[in-house]
Amino acid sequence: MLNALIIVWRESLEAMLLIGILLAWIARQPDPAPLRRGLWLGLLAGLGLAIALGFATFAAQSQLQGEALETFHIGMVLFAATLIVQMVIWMRRHGRMMKRELEGRAARSPGIIGIGAVTALAVAREGAETVMYLYSLGLEAGGAALLGLAGAAAAGFVLAAASGWIIARGARFLSYRLIFRVSEILLLLIAGSLLAAGIDRMIGLDWLPPLLDPVWDASALLDDRQGAGRLLADLLGYRARPSATLLIAYVAFWTLALGGLAYLGRDSGGRAPAAKAR
Repeated sequence: MLNALIIVWRESLEAMLLIGILLAWIARQPDPAPLRRGLWLGLLAGLGLAIALGFATFAAQSQLQGEALETFHIGMVLFAATLIVQMVIWMRRHGRMMKRELEGRAARSPGIIGIGAVTALAVAREGAETVMYLYSLGLEAGGAALLGLAGAAAAGFVLAAASGWIIARGARFLSYRLIFRVSEILLLLIAGSLLAAGIDRMIGLDWLPPLLDPVWDASALLDDRQGAGRLLADLLGYRARPSATLLIAYVAFWTLALGGLAYLGRDSGGRAPAAKAR
């Protein structure tokens, strides 16, 4: 449930900040009223596209059964994990220039239709990612737990609205950059958890050999089926009885993810002085 809250909070906050940037740009234009109408129409269109994706995903699932359905589930879980990593890398690379890029697109697409299209694409992107993430988490929940998942998603949206309001008010200790740095690690933890679920499913279908199963058994200390162990399993991909294949995949994931972020951090840090010198 915590995963759903974090994902909806991050995605909703990003969408709200995008809308805020566009609204601020529109307010500086000579005739803002038509552009503002175009923005709200684009917002509705973007939400509609995200909802349509959700219906299409469920419709595709309803046509499958047996091993084909299990294959679809594995694909969705691994795709969601990949999408999270891609989003984190994209934000690390483009986060500083997001305001400039959005305003540039808006300036190149004047008029109600242009602003509506920019807004719709931005909102649809965030909404589609959210749909994919929640669907993948729902595959692991099932049954009555889906109700809790929906509640956590609603709480995440409320938290995003509160975070956006605090940032807009200029709070000293809750900046856009700080929130997104913290959320990067949280999202990577969720991606690792989804990866672990996908690996477990593939081992269960004999697509991957477990190599050594289990490598150890920590069930007596922290069982992953209940209590704190279950929370760690959902959030971190913790397994009390992990296979060697899962451990190798997990180590490789974190090595690549943290190495990539460190590289991007050095790269962006190295560009600033040269730009200033020019």
